[in-house]
Amino acid sequence: MGVAAGPIRVVVAKPGLDGHDRGAKVIARALRDAGMEVIYTGLHQTPEQIVDTAIQEDADAIGLSILSGAHNTLFAAVIELLRERDAADILVFGGGIIPEADIAPLKEKGVAEIFTPGATTASIVDWVRANVREHAGA
Repeated sequence: MGVAAGPIRVVVAKPGLDGHDRGAKVIARALRDAGMEVIYTGLHQTPEQIVDTAIQEDADAIGLSILSGAHNTLFAAVIELLRERDAADILVFGGGIIPEADIAPLKEKGVAEIFTPGATTASIVDWVRANVREHAGA
């Protein structure tokens, strides 16, 4: 997969049964307005669909948005599928309603960053710019 010259490519996805996508759309637009190429998958995506899209689109990162409480299961499934498909160089970050106590375990599983309510779009854009290409070079 790969980070090449050119715009950062980010798949923004809504895994699971969560039906609220306003936040994901706001982030997708902010990333796009910052010059990144954004592929928004829409609602109710399975981890397999998300990883397939990221690989097919040669994404540099996946941004997962979840409000349903299934973040531990769904984020871990995306990380594991990326590893199984030799695509662990695709950076995964997430946001939504995620309890503070769940953030460290998610990071231990491989989620690079978690943005909780109140995070600004500017801080997310800055984080993606600073971390996506650096991660791929690691």
